[in-house]
Amino acid sequence: MSLRKTLTALNRPSSPPDSSISAVKTESLETSGPSSSKITFRPRKIRKVSPATVTASPLSSKSTVDAALRHLRISDELLGAVISAHSTTPPVFESTSTPFLSLARSILYQQLATKAAKCIYDRFVSLFRGGEPAVLPESVTSISAVDLREIGVSGRKASYLHDLAGKYEAGVLSDEMILGMSDEELVERLTSVKGIGVWTVHMFMMFSLHRPDVLPVGDLGVRKGVRDLYGLKNLPGPLQMEQLCEKWRPYRSVGSWYMWRLIESNKTSKTKLSK
Repeated sequence: MSLRKTLTALNRPSSPPDSSISAVKTESLETSGPSSSKITFRPRKIRKVSPATVTASPLSSKSTVDAALRHLRISDELLGAVISAHSTTPPVFESTSTPFLSLARSILYQQLATKAAKCIYDRFVSLFRGGEPAVLPESVTSISAVDLREIGVSGRKASYLHDLAGKYEAGVLSDEMILGMSDEELVERLTSVKGIGVWTVHMFMMFSLHRPDVLPVGDLGVRKGVRDLYGLKNLPGPLQMEQLCEKWRPYRSVGSWYMWRLIESNKTSKTKLSK
């Protein structure tokens, strides 16, 4: 199957590709903020990619989202209550960007407020004749770090973009390979790119590839949601997250989405009570 046909199957026209990610207002453990707890991930050996390993229906399919909601309501009564409380705002997992463009955008958005990040991203895209479709590995490597710094991209992020594009040009990565990788292989391969950590890969899998069973164990918002959902005293670590959310399989991406909604609603309730 051609890349164009594969992307068409995965995606539907939607709002700007980054809107789903920016809307959840999460905090990444790749960004050392004052409220983050340090979590370490055990490195894994990179294995050869096996073709045709991805068989689950993407979350860009309404039928898949509906099936996920039915499963989560039945398997977890507490989560079912959260789903019912947000019945007017169903989960959204849509993007029409290619994997390369999505990853490049993820790098540019790191550690920046959404408004500032979008401004820099728009300047970045304006460097390419033809807009987003022209943002290709070979065109990114042709832009110097100096030119990138002139539009507000830090020197470090410029090196990240060049490393990503370089791996594409060297054949280490390609959009076709990424679309055929399993979730585990994606984490292994993409974290070999400078500036891309586990959290970024998890967000990429959820909102760009629409993978249904991703549990971002390092996301502060999801961890807070799980803590509040189950009445825990402390924030759960990766292992406890895996154990508590096992019942959500094979739709942990959707369960995680509702953890962000839970945190948002809790913040709203506290604000109202304080007035």
